[in-house]
Amino acid sequence: MVDSWWVITTIAAVYLAALACIYRILLTYRTAQGAIAWIIGLLGLPYLTVPLFLLIGRNRFGGYVKARRMGDESLTSLLDYFEQQTTSITEATDSHFTDELQVLCSLGRQPFTEGNQCQLLRDGNDTFDALFEAMENARRYILLEFYLVRSDKVGQRIKSILERKLADGVEVWFLYDDIGSVSLPKNYLKELSKAGAHVASFGDGNVRRRRFQINFRNHRKLLVCDGTVGFVGGINLGDEYLGTVMDQEPWRDTHCRIKGPAVTGLQLAWLEDWNWASDEVPTLGWDPHEATPGNDKVLILPTGPADDWETCTLFFLNCINNARHRLWISSPYFVPDVQIMHALQLAALRGVDVRIMIPEKADSRIIGLAAYSYLSQASQTGIRIYRYQPGFMHQKVVLVDDRYAAVGTANLDNRSMRLNFEISMVTTARHFVEEVTAMLQDDLDNCRQMTEQDYKERSILFRLTCRAVRLLGPLF
Repeated sequence: MVDSWWVITTIAAVYLAALACIYRILLTYRTAQGAIAWIIGLLGLPYLTVPLFLLIGRNRFGGYVKARRMGDESLTSLLDYFEQQTTSITEATDSHFTDELQVLCSLGRQPFTEGNQCQLLRDGNDTFDALFEAMENARRYILLEFYLVRSDKVGQRIKSILERKLADGVEVWFLYDDIGSVSLPKNYLKELSKAGAHVASFGDGNVRRRRFQINFRNHRKLLVCDGTVGFVGGINLGDEYLGTVMDQEPWRDTHCRIKGPAVTGLQLAWLEDWNWASDEVPTLGWDPHEATPGNDKVLILPTGPADDWETCTLFFLNCINNARHRLWISSPYFVPDVQIMHALQLAALRGVDVRIMIPEKADSRIIGLAAYSYLSQASQTGIRIYRYQPGFMHQKVVLVDDRYAAVGTANLDNRSMRLNFEISMVTTARHFVEEVTAMLQDDLDNCRQMTEQDYKERSILFRLTCRAVRLLGPLF
């Protein structure tokens, strides 16, 4: 009798927990597809699905906004000041373009700033040379935030520079994602801390606030030195971007360097993340007009699951819907949801040259298979999908007509749209747009165009697998 009572109690508790999870899903879900998948699992296999949902099922990052707005008055005033800036956005007499850019400002809660100088860094060698130089020239502070940090040659070079700068009196703040950098040795971090660096993990640095949010990632990659020079793009801190890892294909990626007032936007994005991870607001330089070496208009666009809207999704939709004659997107992961795919189809149908560049050799077999399932939809409307051949293409670049370009960390997949903290740099600078155009054309010359036959002529088992994997898109 006692044993039966415990069994009944346990079953009741599990189903009550499942109902509580379903209640939360119904109040907060962002995609019906993902919500239905979770609800079916919770009703059919609650013993397995309840703990799984608690670990990876949340789609809102709790506590971040509260930390942003209530953690420190100085942080609040800095954010409010920068958000309320109203830079005049004018591009010739095109009022529609002005509205298009203003939407991006609203999404990122930051203004376009003038007086910047942007430099495109086309590969790992150029990027690391520029990163090392900027850190060597830092005189006051260095802010780092990277999803993946390795203790290889690049990682050791970074640590060596930071330790030397710390000895010279330069302050260093080092923020990393504990999932992306799971293989980073603890001694690496301990030695940096011992040298005087402030070190924090975005994922588990603040256990009080984390609350089973392990499915979220800080996917941002940025560096700021002295508040005057900043870097953002797709490159992490690892040797694979140099093509020197013997058992790996070289990684093709892109970064950019920014000088001028837009660096303040990078610094603010970093500061929000650091405040979340450590409950600390460092005293930094906040004059957005310290350096005005150029005339480039630049917007820093941070997006993430703590935002009220799906800011990353809206960014891509804004780009796609406003493209007039050309839309080129480079992303290593192509698993778009229905609304993104439909927007791409509509763009192609109205005559836009829509090209999607993805890697031939993906680092995720599942995501590589899912991309095949979109070939029929793409071919029917004129969307062209290309697979990059030499090595692993990891860059995240968007080119809209000849009007503006974006370089950042966001992919065309559910994780970037809804689960990752991402960041991009958007600029209307003509020289930068032309450089991005030439770079992507070079990359396209190293691609093979996929066709509907690449999917239809494969075995039925292969096609079923691709379609089945695509259903898991909301869970990636």
